[in-house]
Amino acid sequence: MQLRELTKAEEEIMRVLWKLKKGFVKDILAELPESDRTDGPAKPAYNTVSTIVRILEKKGLVGYTAYGKTHEYYPLITEEQYRRFQTEQLMTNYFDGSLKKLVSFFVREKNLSLKEADEIIQLLNKEKEQ
Repeated sequence: MQLRELTKAEEEIMRVLWKLKKGFVKDILAELPESDRTDGPAKPAYNTVSTIVRILEKKGLVGYTAYGKTHEYYPLITEEQYRRFQTEQLMTNYFDGSLKKLVSFFVREKNLSLKEADEIIQLLNKEKEQ
């Protein structure tokens, strides 16, 4: 299966499915946060969520068990698999595939504390030993 970047809406649905492990559209809808918009509905419509889930199913990211006309959906990839994919995309597209450039960016931009930097160094040393 070839992973592709998800839209914000698709990723939001996947996050809910990863949390629930499996669920019907009504279960997914119940887990979605209330919108902070004042000019529209608080949550997406049932049909909107249903459409997004079916798109994810067509992309091979979601499977289902049919109970008559109702479907219970479940993720076919783990959150860790998608996180790894996203990280690789970030490194390739913005940091020329260089972990050094990625870490340097976060050190500069996120004001990494000495404690956090030390923890990263310890993790790297531990990985190097293995």
